[in-house]
Amino acid sequence: MLKADLHCHSTVSDGTLAPSAVAATAHAAGVELWALTDHDEVDGIAEARAAACELGMGFVAGVEISVTYAGETVHIVGLRIDETNATLRAGLVATRSGRDARGREIAAQLAAVGIPGAYEGALKYVGNPDLMSRTHFARYLVEVGVCPTLPDVFRKYLTEGKPGYVPHRWASLADAVGWIRGAGGVAVVAHPGRYKFDRMTEGALFDEFQALGGAAIEVVTGSHTPDQYALYAEQARRYGFQASRGTDFHAPGEARVDFSQLPPLPAGLTPVWQDWQEVRGA
Repeated sequence: MLKADLHCHSTVSDGTLAPSAVAATAHAAGVELWALTDHDEVDGIAEARAAACELGMGFVAGVEISVTYAGETVHIVGLRIDETNATLRAGLVATRSGRDARGREIAAQLAAVGIPGAYEGALKYVGNPDLMSRTHFARYLVEVGVCPTLPDVFRKYLTEGKPGYVPHRWASLADAVGWIRGAGGVAVVAHPGRYKFDRMTEGALFDEFQALGGAAIEVVTGSHTPDQYALYAEQARRYGFQASRGTDFHAPGEARVDFSQLPPLPAGLTPVWQDWQEVRGA
């Protein structure tokens, strides 16, 4: 099967490598078809495309849009988008707004439990001032020794019910899918196994997503366990969704699996890239 990685982040959102460096890292690990999918931002795509072209690696433009659904943040990946689409870009600007105020509130909560200076500390890790995220705070908490690893941070801080958790109202599911499809792209539910939904709520998400024109779900992703690969392969078959694959790369050494370790899609699924012309380039 084609070695595709269709979920990656750069310094344009909350990654630690520039888009061209992510491209080089993916290519060195054997990736043949690659997408940059920064959070709520498309300004890294031109650099990513140029780097992939120079390396001879197939490339599609992407984005990961933050959505509020049933009180939780859900991520919808858009693939093969036209990143110049005015409606998409305006929607992303609206979605990004409010992140700085949220970051200051996160810092205030952390200060209240004895962790001062978190806003300034997180800012050191921010490549794009419009996209301060919990990951930037987590990296700072590791730096100053509050926790040894990023997973430890998210077990103790920054998640619902823990210090530093500040909810944010993102785009609606209909908005995100509409922007992606309006920009000529394919909408994909990112890492569905990460959301704390019961079976009924997850089913409602998939039903609404499909009714809106959503086409695929991530099955093999760095955010899923091997058991979840099988679970979401079955969900893809049940709904008739195409299947996507990606590491959710943010930084070397941070993910559960890197580019070279991610397994192929389970048998019997329709890859989201099946009919793409970019595959021929790859």
